[in-house]
Amino acid sequence: MRIRQRPRRLRKDASIRALVRENHVDASDLIQPLFVIDGTGKTEAIDSMPGVERLTIDKICEKGQNLLELGIRAVALFPCVESSLKDAEGSESLNPQNLVIRSIRALKSCCPELSVIADVALDPYTTHGHDGILNPEGTRVMNDRTVETLAVMARILAEAGVDWVAPSDMMDGRIGAIRDGLDDAGLVNTSILSYAVKYASAYYGPFRDAVGSARSAGTRLLDKSTYQMDPANRREAIRESILDVEQGADALMVKPAGPYLDIIREVRNATHLPLAAYQVSGEYAQIHAAAKMGWLDLIKTRDESLLAIKRAGADMILTYFAESYASGLSQTG
Repeated sequence: MRIRQRPRRLRKDASIRALVRENHVDASDLIQPLFVIDGTGKTEAIDSMPGVERLTIDKICEKGQNLLELGIRAVALFPCVESSLKDAEGSESLNPQNLVIRSIRALKSCCPELSVIADVALDPYTTHGHDGILNPEGTRVMNDRTVETLAVMARILAEAGVDWVAPSDMMDGRIGAIRDGLDDAGLVNTSILSYAVKYASAYYGPFRDAVGSARSAGTRLLDKSTYQMDPANRREAIRESILDVEQGADALMVKPAGPYLDIIREVRNATHLPLAAYQVSGEYAQIHAAAKMGWLDLIKTRDESLLAIKRAGADMILTYFAESYASGLSQTG
C-alpha cells in the first residue's frame, strides 16, 4: 500500500509536535480576575470557586506582584461591596473613594507596570443585583438612565488611573457615551474593553456569589435576559460587536468562552480589534468539580480548555486559572 500523505509524521514525537504547533497559551495572554473586599490583611474563600479568594487591598497588591513575577501583565478588579453601601441605583459606584477606586490607586502605586482593568456595571452596588437602574415598578432595567450613570462611573475610574474600563452591562449605546465622557474629560488614553457579546448564561452563578449580587437578589432568580444576549443567537453577536467598534471600543470580549467558541471565531473574523474571551466562574467550577470526583485530570483539562479558547481566536483570556497556569509554565520553563 502506497500512502503519499501521512499527517502522523508531524505527530511522531514531542519535538516535532512542538515545532508545528499552531497555537500557544502564554502567561502574557492571560488576565487574572481579582475580587476585592474592604479591610486589611484578610482573605475569604469562595466555596463555589476552589482556590479563588476575596482579598483586601493590601493582599491585592501582594497578588499583583506575584502575578507579574509569573509573567501575567493584567488583572481585572471586581468588588464585593458591603450591603450597607448598596442602594437601588448603585450610587456607591460613583463614590470617588469607593473600594475599587482605592484598589486601583494602590495597584498602580505598588505595581505600576501591571495593566488594571475595572468593571463598569452596577450589579455589585445595587440592592436588587441587576446591572442597571430599575424603573419605578422594578420590572425592567432603564437603558438610557443606566448609561448616564455608567459614563460617570467610567470617568471616575479613569481619573483614578485605571488602564482599561470594561463595560459589562450590555446596555445599548454605552460604549459611545463612555468614550465621549472620557474624551470630554481629557482622558483620551483610557482604553475601553467592551463586553460586546455577553450572553444571559447559566454559567455565572459562582461569580455572583463572589461579588455578592446573588445575596442582593435573595431568593429571586436573577433574570438578565432583557439586556444580556440570548444564548441561541449567533448573528446578533456580530451586530453587537460592530456597533461597539463604531462607538469607539478599543477591544472586544465574548463571555462566556468555552460554550461559545463558535462565537469567538465569528467575532474574530468580523473585526480586527483585539479580542478577549472570559472563561467564567461556572466553567472554572465545573472543571474543578469533575476533577474532584476523579472524572477529569484537572491540569490537562485546564490547559486544553484555555488552548481551545485561544485556537478559536481570542487574543486575551480572562480566567481564574491564570495564576496556576502561569505558575506551571514557570516551573517547566
